[in-house]
Amino acid sequence: MAQGTHDFAPDPRNENVLININGDLIPRPEATISVFDSGFMLGDGVWEGLRVHKGRIAFLNAHLDRLFEGAKAIAMDAGLTRDELTARLDATIDANGMRDAEGVHIRLMVTRGIRSTPYQDPRVVISPATIVIIPEYKAPLPATIETGIRLFTVHVRRGDPAVQDQKLNSHSKLNCITACIQATQAGADEALMLDPHGFVATCNSTHFFIVRKGEVWTSSGDYCLGGITRSNVIQVCKEEGIPVFEKNFSLTDVYGADEAFVTGTFAGVVPVTEVDGRFLTEGRGPMVERLQGLYKALVERDVA
Repeated sequence: MAQGTHDFAPDPRNENVLININGDLIPRPEATISVFDSGFMLGDGVWEGLRVHKGRIAFLNAHLDRLFEGAKAIAMDAGLTRDELTARLDATIDANGMRDAEGVHIRLMVTRGIRSTPYQDPRVVISPATIVIIPEYKAPLPATIETGIRLFTVHVRRGDPAVQDQKLNSHSKLNCITACIQATQAGADEALMLDPHGFVATCNSTHFFIVRKGEVWTSSGDYCLGGITRSNVIQVCKEEGIPVFEKNFSLTDVYGADEAFVTGTFAGVVPVTEVDGRFLTEGRGPMVERLQGLYKALVERDVA
């Protein structure tokens, strides 16, 4: 079954990686957390996906900004400063000998810690925050970046911020999971999700863009995570004089678009060839190919 933009080739080296749990480096088969951990029990925590390029984490400051802002928003003490967390990330990369490797992806997870009993009230937490760093040799498949993915619009909507603010990169991802299930059962690679008003919002694990008459459109951002790659693509469009707009638009605009693509930390810029059975492009179109090059150059500048 397709896994959308997160499809990858299994790498046997991952069987022996060291996973960092609260500062301790533990072989993958032995890496565990408590069943009373807030993240496992309630989805109470925030996380980041990080890409290592030429030995450095791309756009690390932006990712740490989002992580610490999310922790502050849910009144959670991460227990480490930015510098301490950066040092822990570096120690994990070095311990696994990944400094000179290509295709390294890291999942950084911070939960509220261990609870004394299965209950949602944070006042029952009895430990500092749990911090887990999982490094893997995991690169996007070249075919995904070249030939693209297909989307299916699901009935599951992005929630109202008064219910659960979609700007929080929280461990509570059931909204996105149910969207993903519907899309895959419909034979698509990922889900396209609408906002409560019926406008296009985002995908279940990536951000969505369309290209119309030389213009690049993405959602208003009111009902989606503040994507790092999303903001970087908007940045390079502005730098290159490509008209780019954050706005409300409908599925009618999508079906009539010249091109479409999604963005994410794992695979960068990925073409969308089909939405709800409407054909858009055969592989990547000229704008997507251009933006892939511009984004790659931006990554090179950042890690330099």
